[in-house]
Amino acid sequence: MIRFQNISKVYSGKTVALDDVSFEVREKEFVSVVGKSGCGKTTLFKLLLAEERPSSGRVFLDGLEIQKIRPKQLPFLRRRIGAIFQDYRLLHSKNVFENVAYAMEVVGASDSEIKRDVADVLAIVGLSDKAYNFPVELSGGEKQRVAIARALIHRPEVILADEPTGNLDPYHTLEIIRLLLKINESGTTVVLATHNKDVVNSLNKRVITLQEGRVVRDEESGRFTI
Repeated sequence: MIRFQNISKVYSGKTVALDDVSFEVREKEFVSVVGKSGCGKTTLFKLLLAEERPSSGRVFLDGLEIQKIRPKQLPFLRRRIGAIFQDYRLLHSKNVFENVAYAMEVVGASDSEIKRDVADVLAIVGLSDKAYNFPVELSGGEKQRVAIARALIHRPEVILADEPTGNLDPYHTLEIIRLLLKINESGTTVVLATHNKDVVNSLNKRVITLQEGRVVRDEESGRFTI
């Protein structure tokens, strides 16, 4: 489903973020991409979302080469991929319902579609009773669940979770990981980037380890050992 083929990414100043990285992620798989901060995890996600281009190599989603997508096609690509970040990226002037609805408004969805679909995803993440609360009224775990609801609103094929528990305590970390597993069990591919050893080692899922921009380990039921 996802394929990184001999990907290298070098930033100005000759900083090497990725060095000849190749791996595939299968449909409906749950994969953790692990490594210390600065090892290249976030860069991989940016390449898949076409936010950046590789210095060399090719990135594919279902056989579609990301770097060959025309600018006008990018919104369609990004509806196929839901992204979750450590810092939530919520709109603080909007309530929970409005934060999730905004992702549908920008693509011209009707009011009836928005009302139906936002209610559905808030139920999935367990926030139906918080629909009219504002971000300032939510816990860190609740804010991240809003972000997950927003990522789910277009029914994406893939969820990219970039350090989604980085700002959370152990209780809320467990809550978010259980939700990602639930989403994966429903048929969505999940790629989790993290440096949280406890999370990775509890999953018993595939682990790809990056070190200094290179894949140093790829195990079907792996552990975080760096």
